[in-house]
Amino acid sequence: MLKVKQLLALCAAVLFINSAFLVIESPVSDQKAKPVKLFNGKDLTGWKINGTEKWYVDKGELICESGPDKQYGYLTTDKFYKNFDLSLKFKQEANGNSGVFFRSTVDGTKVSGWQVEVAPPNHDTGGVYESYGRGWLVQIEDAKEGFLKMGEWNTLRIRVVDDKVQTWLNGNPMVDFTDAKIGAADGSIALQIHDGGGIKVRWKDIVVQQL
Repeated sequence: MLKVKQLLALCAAVLFINSAFLVIESPVSDQKAKPVKLFNGKDLTGWKINGTEKWYVDKGELICESGPDKQYGYLTTDKFYKNFDLSLKFKQEANGNSGVFFRSTVDGTKVSGWQVEVAPPNHDTGGVYESYGRGWLVQIEDAKEGFLKMGEWNTLRIRVVDDKVQTWLNGNPMVDFTDAKIGAADGSIALQIHDGGGIKVRWKDIVVQQL
């Protein structure tokens, strides 16, 4: 009988110790998973301009706009983000040919990485394109093209974990696939201005959660 009581006491002690460790460790885990604002609504702190196109802040919103050169332009995060869940809002005021790159690097205005397309209606917004590589990895089926609200605020969500990529547009699933080349890469998050001129897109509520 004594042995049973001793065993029960030992189990209780182990449970107490484990619970104590959980209490101590849980705030650290929560802190790591906390979403972070990439755009402060005031200036371009934490970002780098690549190219001669226009990037500026207006009324708490981040604006990308074609400049006189009408070339490609990129706004890249100073930090790299490998596994993350990113959400942002965009509004296309003119030709909306833009995009959100992930695990990307930029040399001048030549980008290496993957783009989640932001484009005018019926041009694959939410699809994934590999620049200077394989081209389109996943385009958007016709049935999903109506989810984009041209000239209004849209919410884009991008989740990348190892080799798995998922996107949502206004809460609607757009792509879901795996790719070994993406899984091996690392790099910045970047916003794009396409070449050709006449582009103006507003961005806000840019929030990332590292996974």
